[in-house]
Amino acid sequence: MKLNRPPRSPHTETITALIDVVFFLLVFFMLIGRMDATAPFEVDPPVAKHGTDMPAGGATVSISESGGLALDGTVVSRDELNTALAEMLVENPDLRVRLNAHRNAELRYVLPLVGSTEAMGVRDVVLVVTPAPIP
Repeated sequence: MKLNRPPRSPHTETITALIDVVFFLLVFFMLIGRMDATAPFEVDPPVAKHGTDMPAGGATVSISESGGLALDGTVVSRDELNTALAEMLVENPDLRVRLNAHRNAELRYVLPLVGSTEAMGVRDVVLVVTPAPIP
């Protein structure tokens, strides 16, 4: 007795190769694409000066880790600080203000001081930083 086998169908193409190609294209475009937003104009960020002496004169505002304020070594409130800086500006319109913040102080304590001193008319605000140790 002879059994008839069904005819073999031709080998069909698998979709695995197409999935691999799409995956590689996806990875390629992710690697070459820019992930950051670009400014519509050229931006040159400031460069920190190190190895030079701090400019002399002016007022030094210290900010603690918890947001406490001191003006030239004396603890003050925010209102007292604003009043004292306004009086200093009357005496010296070219007043320089140095902001010396604790390394763990949050920006919510530092940035409002920069804005308020600028609003008062202070043209020169120096942020005191400590350079990283050279390995």
